[in-house]
Amino acid sequence: MIERELSKKVKSLAKKMPIIAIVGPRQSGKTTLAKTLFKNKPYISFENTDVRSHALNDPRDFLGRYPKGAIFDEVQRAPELFSYLQGVVDEKDKPGMFILTGSQHFLLLEKVTQSLAGRVGILELLPFSLQELSKSKLLEDSVDEVIFKGLYPRIYDKNLNPVDWYADYIEAYLERDVRQITNIKNLSTFKKFLSLCAARVGQLLNLSSLAIECGITHTTAREWISILEASFIIYLLQPHHKNFNKRVVKMPKLYFYDTGLVCSLLNIENKEQLSTYPLRGNIFETFIMSELLKQRFNKGLKSNLYFWRDKTGHEVDCIVESAGSLTPIEIKSGKTINNEMFKNIEYWKKISGKSKNDSYLIYGGSNNQKRSGVNVLSWKDCNIL
Repeated sequence: MIERELSKKVKSLAKKMPIIAIVGPRQSGKTTLAKTLFKNKPYISFENTDVRSHALNDPRDFLGRYPKGAIFDEVQRAPELFSYLQGVVDEKDKPGMFILTGSQHFLLLEKVTQSLAGRVGILELLPFSLQELSKSKLLEDSVDEVIFKGLYPRIYDKNLNPVDWYADYIEAYLERDVRQITNIKNLSTFKKFLSLCAARVGQLLNLSSLAIECGITHTTAREWISILEASFIIYLLQPHHKNFNKRVVKMPKLYFYDTGLVCSLLNIENKEQLSTYPLRGNIFETFIMSELLKQRFNKGLKSNLYFWRDKTGHEVDCIVESAGSLTPIEIKSGKTINNEMFKNIEYWKKISGKSKNDSYLIYGGSNNQKRSGVNVLSWKDCNIL
């Protein structure tokens, strides 16, 4: 198994909290991580109908079979169990008893907050990071190959064809997760909506435009965006609130957690097609933003990432806010550095008065350097948070 960076945080929290919840996209490696770190614990999947029925019909008897704790996989399928879990861990008062995994963040988080507040450490596991692949000597030299292939563990573990795997992944997601979250009668319309989102990756979220093109209401579009967020398909990057006396946009930007999934939805079938695709710059930006998120999540931290854009079109792709300090990051897919790449960072530093702060330009090339007071980093070396 490729060692996951989140392992340290999981083991650390398991010494303090009675319950650990590992959430993330389906097939991101949650089960493998839990089984690897807690080899002696029984493993129970709530995807199993009989298991789920037992847990729901007789929760006390069910939990009584695991006096020393267990790994409960896809536990959002049996949220009624949480209140009984509370009683068990309060009585035993031991750290690291139960390890929960789930692929539906909002549903799981809502139930956890209601029933297990103060008893659970919640961690987010996304697909592989560049650092994890690099340490395992599995990182390709071609950025287009990595973006096209995506970073889901199973593709690397089984050496699968990304085109086939993502097509199956999307169908399984629609049939299992979407139907479970909400009663959508026409999955083909939802799939069209998902593809339309992929075509807007790295852009401001315009719900009205999405709704019109998909033939649904504005309210439905908002609900479906929430579903995609809840199941770790997309995330919305919020604009930074500091305006520096400029009018700034207030809409979030739309990103996907994995670029392999984006390529599949856009019918990109190889890295050569990606290299000339009109949205390649947006997809590269998504790729780097996802990596920055992984750096936070793998340390057990929440996102502190934003973007900044004023009404005249000046934009900084990423603003990192930490203890009142703001760090600007520009993301450029080009492999050759030119002066144009620094314009927005220089503008932002000038109006913000943050000229002495660290700033970064992450690009599609391979050489690191310092230029115009900006740290220029290759996509392979973007581990900065």
